[in-house]
Amino acid sequence: MLQHKNTAILSEMKVFFTSSEKACETIFSIISSLKLDSKRIGFSDDVRTRYPNSEILSLLLLFPLLGIDNVRSYTLSFIQKLFLGGKDVFYRFKNDESIDWRSLAYRINKKLIATSQTKGSEGGTGYRCLIVDDTDLPKTGWCIELVGRIWSHVSQSSILGFKGLFLGYHDGKSFYGLDFSLHGEKGKNEKKPYGLTSKQTKARFDKKRDKSTTGYLRKEEYFKKKTDQLISMVKTAINKGIRFDYLLVDSWFTNHDLIVFVLTRKIKVHLLGMAKMGKTKYHYQEKKFTAKELIDKQKRGKKIKRSKKLNLWYSTVDVAYKGNEIRLFFCKVKRGGNWNLLLTTNCGLELEEAYRIYSIRWNIEVFFKENKQYLGLGKCQSQDFDAQIADTTISMLQYNILSLAKRFLDYESFGELFRQSGTEALKLTIAEKIWGYLIEILTIISDVFEIELEEVLDKIANENQAIAKLLSLSPALDAG
Repeated sequence: MLQHKNTAILSEMKVFFTSSEKACETIFSIISSLKLDSKRIGFSDDVRTRYPNSEILSLLLLFPLLGIDNVRSYTLSFIQKLFLGGKDVFYRFKNDESIDWRSLAYRINKKLIATSQTKGSEGGTGYRCLIVDDTDLPKTGWCIELVGRIWSHVSQSSILGFKGLFLGYHDGKSFYGLDFSLHGEKGKNEKKPYGLTSKQTKARFDKKRDKSTTGYLRKEEYFKKKTDQLISMVKTAINKGIRFDYLLVDSWFTNHDLIVFVLTRKIKVHLLGMAKMGKTKYHYQEKKFTAKELIDKQKRGKKIKRSKKLNLWYSTVDVAYKGNEIRLFFCKVKRGGNWNLLLTTNCGLELEEAYRIYSIRWNIEVFFKENKQYLGLGKCQSQDFDAQIADTTISMLQYNILSLAKRFLDYESFGELFRQSGTEALKLTIAEKIWGYLIEILTIISDVFEIELEEVLDKIANENQAIAKLLSLSPALDAG
């Protein structure tokens, strides 16, 4: 099937939203400003589809705004009448192993970040940070490609799904999801790798991919250690031109390799992360001590201080770790409480500032919660791993677009913006039903008074903005 030459679907829908519907108008404007031209974003369009892949992507980004949860619910919506494309158009698109979703995400995210700078960072922290964390992405289908059992620290149980490792960027005021990878947990039971029996493993969908495709490379990431993949993703961010002051991680990711990686970058950046009170040895005053031994030594030397501003007890110790100079902050809230350890490669950083910077890491937790609640992050049940990558990327981009809209419109919460845009978009759904009744009534009137229907519509439209909106959509609605 030939490509459709008229790709004005976004403009057709946008005309329905005016300045009175600020949320939807802003979101439409942001997506339109991305200029998702297939050639520009590296898409190779499918000749079987009437619309280019860039148009398909634009519609997928708009799904949550238009109250569409997934491709199946799209087929029951009025948008299907505008687009005239069936669900297979979207499934083929998501299953395409040749699409470089990582590069696409960076292209879009860099535009969003650049656009956000026009709003400035008033009221922000002033620090640009990369933030890394992982989250559970539960699944229900045993036949999903590469699906396995993972340990959920939330439910403290083994669940079916993937671990999503995410890299985010905070520009001082807003958070953007930059990159991610999906991982499994093989476990120590050789008879049940990834927590699956041999029968369950064989039942999983298996797709053969050309080794030259990005889909093949994304599948290979599944088997990598998350600590190694983290470094790979930060390298990519730097190569893509993302500049930051601190890399923020929790204790699971803080290790020697990451410290060395940060200290050897040509751009001046620092690591700030929680560390475990474990058996790791630090060089201090020509001897080696564990974290527990160090804090005991600080207590004996009466070097424990009180921060009234942070309401905690703390001690700062400069040490060497495998030849690298780092600073350790020991902190606890109560005198009898347990010590927590914060580590940084910036030996000039004071505790109160370190605490303020590290608190930025909470933004990625908010990203997980809101993305799962409002945008269905991780809910894709497609058997194809390429579709899992596609769906996760789209959810991440949807969040970033809404995050930018929230910044421009000064909404207090992400949920408030989402609810407002949903209310405004509902008008478009209602418009479809109204249109049918309106045409039926006006046809009767035009017959009674022997007036052409077009004349009646033109006169009404000139005096009523709502009717004018309906008329702008009339060809598509009539086609349905």
